[in-house]
Amino acid sequence: MAWSNSVVPEIQEKVAVLDIRDVVDSGERRLLELGYKQELRREMTLFKSLAISFSTMTLFTGITPLFGQSFSYTGPAAVVWGWVIVSFFVWFVGIAMSEICSSFPTTGSLYFWAAHLAGPKWGPITSWCCAWLETIGVIAGTGAQAFAGSQILQNIILLSTGTNKDGGYFAPKGVFLAIYFMLLLIWAILNTFALNVIAIIDIFSIWWQVIGGAIIVISLPLVAPTRQSALYVFTEFHVSDSTGIQSKPYAVIMAFLVSQYSLYGYDAAAHLTEETKGADKNGPIAILSSIGIVTTFGWAYILALTFSIQVLFGFTYLLHDVLVLVLNDIKWNRPGYCKTRKIMKVFGSGRFNVN
Repeated sequence: MAWSNSVVPEIQEKVAVLDIRDVVDSGERRLLELGYKQELRREMTLFKSLAISFSTMTLFTGITPLFGQSFSYTGPAAVVWGWVIVSFFVWFVGIAMSEICSSFPTTGSLYFWAAHLAGPKWGPITSWCCAWLETIGVIAGTGAQAFAGSQILQNIILLSTGTNKDGGYFAPKGVFLAIYFMLLLIWAILNTFALNVIAIIDIFSIWWQVIGGAIIVISLPLVAPTRQSALYVFTEFHVSDSTGIQSKPYAVIMAFLVSQYSLYGYDAAAHLTEETKGADKNGPIAILSSIGIVTTFGWAYILALTFSIQVLFGFTYLLHDVLVLVLNDIKWNRPGYCKTRKIMKVFGSGRFNVN
């Protein structure tokens, strides 16, 4: 390989004494072919890697906070079909990333790839930019997830204590901020655990979200007193004056935000390849599988929410937590219905994945 000449002499000497044919793990064998010395223990299975990648994306943490705002720009059609369009192009990114991951199954992942694919001249600056952009993205993404999680917990408390129509407790700003920092602290503590422990937590998370997500997707339309028509869900398009945007193309782009914000984080599996068994195969499989699960369930969740909307007081109605509004409407339109809180608790528990 052209770039192996840049590897430090000590590592080259250690690699030279190893017979590649004696290495059982295909991922480690691939590293030796590249002149890269294995440093980490390979303890991760395919499913553990998938669980971490899936839990980093999550089914709901992107959709719920931004669904109402995206809906307000154009109505349901752009949100529903926007998810399909964004998912389509995300698949291209995921396929390309999987191909590179298979060839360079190292724990450095993106910035390691950038360093070698850009060549000796541009490799260092490209890798530096990639690493810093990813660091900034992780910081911003974690903060955004904690904010969205705080909103969900705030609304769980509201629904559990009587809803806004029945004197329920809506946490004020100070309590909301305390919840926000509590989530960040919990995530920080969880991420100090060994990787195998985190993987077990994320395995629980993936099952909880898939099963809980299926319950939500199936239950919402079934318990809704009325449902929106398919014509409304798939074709209704309207640029609302209340958003201050008159341009239809710009409004459509804004409506796509919920999809763009939700479909990221699938590269988590690539960061774990040096600790994954058969990483040259299992790493790409985990990336593509997490994209497949989230894009499929995400669209089903968007459809369930849109079909279940009860009353539309203009498009500003959905600028808050749309799931809470839907559940609140269902509860008050069906006196005595008690499963609303259970659905909300199932949903809220999905927030505690390890990002």
